[in-house]
Amino acid sequence: MAFDLQVVVDSTAPHELADWWAEALGWQVEPQDEAFITRMVQAGAASEADTMRHRGALVWALGAAITSPEPGRPRVLFQRVPEEKTVKNRLHLDVRVGPERREEEVTRLLSLGATELWRGAQGPMSWVTLADPQGNEFCVA
Repeated sequence: MAFDLQVVVDSTAPHELADWWAEALGWQVEPQDEAFITRMVQAGAASEADTMRHRGALVWALGAAITSPEPGRPRVLFQRVPEEKTVKNRLHLDVRVGPERREEEVTRLLSLGATELWRGAQGPMSWVTLADPQGNEFCVA
């Protein structure tokens, strides 16, 4: 039996990072159901501290997800954690755009707030390693 896969990224500001990645990838932030959240708080199943306002909408404070407009791609969940990132990621995302678009995309991502960390190559493959606004490494290949 095959399983579905969700990628989870720890973040101190998950809603802002979800917004950044949605713009970076051309994906959309998954909407949250304000009426459901309100009902859960009113029923005592959640507290006001479990919620927050982001861009004027009531959302769960714990996190935000993004999804691709194309079916079959994994959902990416940005989950709130209390600590800042301190060491290199053991797992990272590769944004695969092809060699003909790599420099254009690196420039675009840098203009959105990414930071260039280094460039690498192995045989015929080359990539640029960037960090998102919270320091999570990812490659543009």
